Amino acid sequence: MPLSSQQKKTVLASFLGWTLDAFDFFLLTFLLTDIAAEFQVGVPAVSEALFFTLATRFIGAFIFGRLADRFGRKPVLMLNIVSYSVIGALAAFSPNLTTFLILRAIFGIAMGGEWGLGSSLAMESIPPSARGMVSGLLQAGYPAGYLLAAIVYGLIYGQNIGGHVVGWRTMFLLSVLPALIVLFIRSHVPESPAFTEARDQAKPSLMETLSRHWGIALYAVVLMMFFNFFSHGTQDLYPTFLKKQHGFDAHTVSWITIVANIGAIIGGLFFGALSERIGRVNAITIACLIALPSLSLWAYSTTPAMLAIGAFIMQISVQGAWGVIPVHLNELSPGSVRATLPGFIYQAGNLAASYGGPYQAGIAEAPGNSYGYALALFAGVVAICIIVVIRFSPERRGQVMTVLE
Repeated sequence: MPLSSQQKKTVLASFLGWTLDAFDFFLLTFLLTDIAAEFQVGVPAVSEALFFTLATRFIGAFIFGRLADRFGRKPVLMLNIVSYSVIGALAAFSPNLTTFLILRAIFGIAMGGEWGLGSSLAMESIPPSARGMVSGLLQAGYPAGYLLAAIVYGLIYGQNIGGHVVGWRTMFLLSVLPALIVLFIRSHVPESPAFTEARDQAKPSLMETLSRHWGIALYAVVLMMFFNFFSHGTQDLYPTFLKKQHGFDAHTVSWITIVANIGAIIGGLFFGALSERIGRVNAITIACLIALPSLSLWAYSTTPAMLAIGAFIMQISVQGAWGVIPVHLNELSPGSVRATLPGFIYQAGNLAASYGGPYQAGIAEAPGNSYGYALALFAGVVAICIIVVIRFSPERRGQVMTVLE
């Protein structure tokens, strides 16, 4: 069933919100070595910012999700986007590493709300037959944000613009740009039909809902822990791997990352749509299987071209599996807490996996090891874990979504 004009605008707003959220997050991954040099610390110390950002996201998922379940998806989504935009830009003014880490932790709270809000607004606004396709599109916003960060980094970092050489602080000032989406949402995006229909009706409390569905919630948190290891374990330190282990310049790092994220977008769109035909669980399984034969090419190639091919295939796998997650979690979640529970589960999994970046960096910089070894170890083990765990998942493909479940 084709989407109406308003449904398309809703999907676009949700996609852009997640894209620019990811853009703000992934700017940091290109700048770890530069921030470390300015603050005179090692890369593992700065990579703690990745940990703090991921670890605090579940707080934002809960806060913004509860607000959205009470006041509506649309107004809270607008508030959330302004919050992460402003806080992300404030990192540019950090006088020392401690302040920088604190600001990134607060940014994580703001960032944590967007995924649950955007996905619930979109999934409740479209027909069931379109959910797989839209799920892949929404999740493709994450690599699209990474792709945008790579393009901006490659084009302007280190350039002399108006007599000023663009450094890491200027890059963070770009984080304020996503706030402009709020103008589009305010003017063109309607509230979720499911929320509007049930606005004045009594709904069960969060604790009551969780007590009835605690098994699926706990299972989903474990699943999302492995999914976040899969995503961040293959993305966050990859630019550092390219710079430190291979000595590539900013331009080379940028275009390899661009190729990887083109693969990620293709994977998300393809497997999201495929899940509508073969099921959510089967689509995720097949996507994860692709990662295993690509490990050698992705982590142990020596030329930019071969690394780019490996990264392209790896991200088809990673974001292909992720492309099914927005619809899968929303279908599994009770309607009364749909703005809270999927995002909270996602970000609770993030919390469980949040120390992956510093842990990987520590493994990579241990005597006798390398970044390639640390990346391949994480990706291989986690892909197998997801394949095993996802086979136990229930599936509710195509169910009618209401807010009174």
